[in-house]
Amino acid sequence: MRLGYFEREGKVFAGMVNGDMVYPLRGGFGGRPEPEGYPLAALKVLAPCRPSKIVCVGLNYRDHARELGYPFPEEPVLFLKPPTTVIGPEEAIRYPAMARQVDYEAELAVVIGKIARHVRPEEAAAYILGYTCANDVTARDLQRKDGQWTRAKSFDTFCPLGPFIVTAFDPGDCTISLYLNGERRQHSSTKELIFNVAYLVSFISAVMTLYPEDVILTGTPSGVGPLKPGDSVVVEIEGIGKLRNHVVAA
Repeated sequence: MRLGYFEREGKVFAGMVNGDMVYPLRGGFGGRPEPEGYPLAALKVLAPCRPSKIVCVGLNYRDHARELGYPFPEEPVLFLKPPTTVIGPEEAIRYPAMARQVDYEAELAVVIGKIARHVRPEEAAAYILGYTCANDVTARDLQRKDGQWTRAKSFDTFCPLGPFIVTAFDPGDCTISLYLNGERRQHSSTKELIFNVAYLVSFISAVMTLYPEDVILTGTPSGVGPLKPGDSVVVEIEGIGKLRNHVVAA
C-alpha cells in the first residue's frame, strides 16, 4: 500500500493511494478505507507522516565513509531533528540567512507503525509501518562551527519527506539517487548501509521509545553537496518514488 496525508478544500486526512485515486482512512493509517475516493490530481499531497521526532543516523554508508576518509563507526551515531523540520513534496526548503553552506543528503526514511521499546532485530519488521524518501538538509558551515549538529540540522523545512509511505518494501537492496537541477549527484544502494534497518530499529528503541509515525533517517551515501536558492532537488528511491522540492531564500 501507499499511504499519506492529503488536503482537500482545507481538510486534511490520512489516505490510501490506489492508482490515481486516494481513499480516506477511517481513524488514520490503521483504519479502513472509505468506499468513495478522490482523484489524486485534485488533492494537495502533504508530508506522509507526522512524527513526534526524527531520529537520524550519521555516517551509515560505506561509500560515504570511504569518500570522507573516515573509519566505519562501531555503533550507530545518532542525532535528532525536530518535527518542525518536516515538509512535504513540492514544498520549499528555506535557505536560512545565518547559513553560508546548505547541503542536500538523500536518505531512506523508516516510518514506525506502533510503539517500539527494546525491540529485537528479528522483531523490527513488525514495528515498521513503511518507508519513504527523505532529504536530511544540513547547514554544513554551522555544523562545523558549532562542533555538534543541533542547529545545523534543525531549521524549519530541513526534513522533506514523501511522496508516500510504501508498506510492502524490501530495504535491503534498493537504489537511492539525488538529482540537483536534473543532474544526478548521489547514486548508491542500501547494500552500502553499515547498520541495516532492523539493527537500527533495535538499537534506537533501546535508547528511546519510538511512537507511531516517528521517523528514522538511515544515513546518506556519497556525493553530498551544496544547495542554493533557485535549485530544484529530487530524491529518488527505487520502489518508493520521487521526492521533489525547491530552494528559496528565507
